[in-house]
Amino acid sequence: MRNVMLAMAAVSMLSACVVKQDPPISDEVLAASVYQHDGPPRLTLFTMINNRTGRGAHTSLMINGSQRVIFDPAGSFRKGGIVTRDDVVYNVTPRLADIYTRFHARQTYHVVVQELDVSAEVAEQALQLALARGEVPDAYCANSTSELLAKLPGFEGIKKTWYPKDLSEQFNQIPGVSRSELYEYDDGDRFKALEAFDAERVRDNMAANGH
Repeated sequence: MRNVMLAMAAVSMLSACVVKQDPPISDEVLAASVYQHDGPPRLTLFTMINNRTGRGAHTSLMINGSQRVIFDPAGSFRKGGIVTRDDVVYNVTPRLADIYTRFHARQTYHVVVQELDVSAEVAEQALQLALARGEVPDAYCANSTSELLAKLPGFEGIKKTWYPKDLSEQFNQIPGVSRSELYEYDDGDRFKALEAFDAERVRDNMAANGH
């Protein structure tokens, strides 16, 4: 009963951690959306914190392995120009990574960014676990991310948790983790950032086609 009550409490608090249904993405589109970042193999934990309450609202994990993706469990970073299958965001170029963090940072929330360089083998294992995870239920963002991390060599100390802030604190105990915070005070409607991204994408496509 206690576990059920904790789960219900987590669901009620993590209103930002709600999955959005995506249209089916073909294998051909996914194959064309592989982005290989030239930086080191790295795990980047994003934690969205409510500026008023100090509570965690969402957790996600950017993985730089043989391709760079964001495991965005039960996330809402979805728009026509963004390629996702289940809860993995593909083609995470520097521009898209920047838009992702700014999408979540606004008047009401800030983003804690924690980076850790890992071996190529660990990064690839994390990538494959994310790709195989499938769609995550609403409010399971920290739960599923902590479960993934705990399966990696060197992360055995990570305990499964429902709470993004708790996972962030656990992750911070790992040697080598760097931590920064992003605050922005623009419009509280985060979806306006996606609308701007979509407009830029349309302009880029028109320019590329000579319009």
